[in-house]
Amino acid sequence: MGKLIVNRRSFLTASAAGASSLVLAGCDQFDFLGQRDNQVRDFLERANTLTYQAQRILGGEQALAKTFSETEIRQPMRPNGSTDPRTDEYVALRDNGFADYRFRVIGLVERELSFSLDELRNMPAQSQITRHDCVEGWSCIAKWTGTRLGAILDQAGVKSSARFAVYHCYDVMAGGLSGAEPYYESSDLIDAYHPQSILAYGLNNEVLPVSNGAPVRLRIERALGYKQPKYLHTVELVDSFVRFGKGQGGYWEDHGYDWYGGI
Repeated sequence: MGKLIVNRRSFLTASAAGASSLVLAGCDQFDFLGQRDNQVRDFLERANTLTYQAQRILGGEQALAKTFSETEIRQPMRPNGSTDPRTDEYVALRDNGFADYRFRVIGLVERELSFSLDELRNMPAQSQITRHDCVEGWSCIAKWTGTRLGAILDQAGVKSSARFAVYHCYDVMAGGLSGAEPYYESSDLIDAYHPQSILAYGLNNEVLPVSNGAPVRLRIERALGYKQPKYLHTVELVDSFVRFGKGQGGYWEDHGYDWYGGI
């Protein structure tokens, strides 16, 4: 089983990296990834769905990501993607030490909630030392500290019609010809409620740095790095992705990445 998991991870990582980098580089041969009615894209999306279902069966809903000891932390957590958002709202929050930051839970819930950073830090905390696997091919072990997302969702009371959690962030991506696009990600409720899914505000026994996603970064430890959104401010419970971006469940997914991104 261990060999199967490693081989599956290697295949998924290579596939996502190869196809997505070609899309973002503007290769004409892969224009189909941006065409919603293209038969080849439809085939790949159905393959992604099959992979998602197979991984759920093989891994189980509550299977834990591997954890490590502090002695295995060899280097600082490598920042990538956005490292210093320049939107007016984020800059104002950062310059004020995130004193005015609010984390919100909205959408298909019984009670919409809002918490300050101090309120999140005063909730029961959880630390875990895990390996961050980037779709670009590198990995990094780090210690993350935060509060479990599932416990907060329980406070909000998720409605039975909710199927997904959409994660809204402060950073904005260039978006190519379409202009600036707000960064967002998503997961199913299994990953949102997973015991290792936390709203991380601490990294390696220090306050989470801006370059790594301050004030709050979501950790979904059984997924690739692009599924760990930084600069998180809102979780929205929804029944579909149709209202967000290009409807694929995330900024990178809108540009050709696999939605599930599991490892």
